[in-house]
Amino acid sequence: MSPSDAVELDEPFSGRNSGRRELAIGQSNDNPPPDAVAVEDVPPNGGYGWAWGIFLAHYLSDSTFENASNLEYALIGGLSISSSGLSAPLVSVSQRYFGTQITLLIGTGLLFASLFGASYATQIWHLFLTQGVCFGFALGFLYIPATAVLPQWFSTRRSLAMGIASAGSGLGGLAYNLVAGRIVQELGVDWAYRILAFCGLAVNVICSFLLKDRNKAVQPIQNAFGYRELGNVEVILLIAWGFFTELGYIVLLYSLPNYATSIGLTAGQGSVVGAVLNLGLGLGRPVVGYYSDVFGRINMAALMTALSGVVCLAIWVPAKNYGVLLFFALTAGCFSGIFWMTITPVTAEVVGLKRLPSSFTVICLVLTFPSTFAEPIALEMVAASGYLSSQIFVGGMFLLAAASTWVLRSWKINQIEMKAAREREADSPDAGQIAAEHNIWLTPKSLLWLGRV
Repeated sequence: MSPSDAVELDEPFSGRNSGRRELAIGQSNDNPPPDAVAVEDVPPNGGYGWAWGIFLAHYLSDSTFENASNLEYALIGGLSISSSGLSAPLVSVSQRYFGTQITLLIGTGLLFASLFGASYATQIWHLFLTQGVCFGFALGFLYIPATAVLPQWFSTRRSLAMGIASAGSGLGGLAYNLVAGRIVQELGVDWAYRILAFCGLAVNVICSFLLKDRNKAVQPIQNAFGYRELGNVEVILLIAWGFFTELGYIVLLYSLPNYATSIGLTAGQGSVVGAVLNLGLGLGRPVVGYYSDVFGRINMAALMTALSGVVCLAIWVPAKNYGVLLFFALTAGCFSGIFWMTITPVTAEVVGLKRLPSSFTVICLVLTFPSTFAEPIALEMVAASGYLSSQIFVGGMFLLAAASTWVLRSWKINQIEMKAAREREADSPDAGQIAAEHNIWLTPKSLLWLGRV
């Protein structure tokens, strides 16, 4: 059976009544058929539905802490992201017992403590605890609940909603890079941390009280560690996508300001390059989200990840002046920062809303390894053979990530075909044979089929 044949999708349609429906891949899902059967809650398609790179460039150029190595600074940046993954089980427990808003307020308090504490750091291990571990846990307590909540409010426009919401991190990163870079130059790194701490406190307290979940309707599975998810091939493929993407993206995000100074640009120009990368994130994510809903979420995830690798190899490698580097930063921002805005819609597409929190927790935990060691690996490569090896490494990681997503796409196509075949041939004596035929899901046909997935 071809995936273009009518199949039943797992995602509910948007409308006043709950339900699933028969839909061809690529067919518009704005008008459900009259015989759709009401089986599950419908998201209402609306409702309530950071700049370590600057500090890293400052620390690398100004020996702020005695005897601190570049590798240690890189590990701090990695910890600030990987610790968010390590916090995932605690976040799940907090959400289960205290709810989403209290969990977000805990994250807000940790965020303020991490940045304000970092401003008084006098030894490198102080920075490990504040900017590294504490900030990472704050990020986890803020990001994970908010990310899991948003898909509950949308169905047909889920990726667009995630694109618009995640554009905030790009636009916020733009402001953070420009403001933090200027404050560091004018007032010093300590006051930069304090000002950002109070800004984060004010904004996140407001957002914590405004954000609402739909857990009563969706009834998600909130396990502290759903280890059984590691036995599912689709979750392994999602992890592979995230693993390779993080190895590339973290290096790109943290290295650009320092790369700018390495080719003769000023620290101010380096902060602008980092800001333009974040501008690309802010501009590109809503567009990617919109077209993900139109052309398929897994399709766009694979395409954008592949383009990230191509752009790094084709533009970043020869970028030796300010203009070309700005162009690369903007282009790379539009393409490369899509993982954390697409992972939840793609995961929901693959495992469903009920398994989303459990699967997402496992994914976050596994991604702590690449998040921690990506930048240290890159800095060691730069120290050994210059930035070219690091640039090739980043491009290669993105291409491997794209390959993982393309294999995931093949799996999804097979699942859709198998489900449709089971329903069509439920009463056939050859039903067992039909199911056996679809056990082999990685085939040239499913890999090369062009259609909305």
